[in-house]
Amino acid sequence: MIVPTAILAVSWAMPESQSVKAMDEIKKKVDESWKQKVEQEKAKPQVEGEFAPPQADFKFFVTTLAIQASIALGHMANPATGKTEADLAQAKFLIDTLGVLQEKTKNNLDQEEAALLENLLYELRVAYLAKEEKP
Repeated sequence: MIVPTAILAVSWAMPESQSVKAMDEIKKKVDESWKQKVEQEKAKPQVEGEFAPPQADFKFFVTTLAIQASIALGHMANPATGKTEADLAQAKFLIDTLGVLQEKTKNNLDQEEAALLENLLYELRVAYLAKEEKP
């Protein structure tokens, strides 16, 4: 273990109880102001035109995956390309991912979150089956 020379000098020049106290004071220089800075940034009004990410929560996450599945099903244009094209393998992956989330979060979601996930999965599965049946 490497001990800074300042701590060694303090510990040799003082009795043990005082040197422990001095070392504790050296260790206590922790910046706790970051919590206040984060709260201030949250409260600060956003500059117009500046990207303000939405509050992250389960409903937003699930909806984002559902939108990606809808894009893969060809229900909406891909925002990156502007084209509407189906990718059933990608759609199946995203729908299955939502199914895994439903299974792993069972009995851990509030009623609104569980209903949203159930409805999204139903709609996406029906849409996937309809696309899969078309030649």
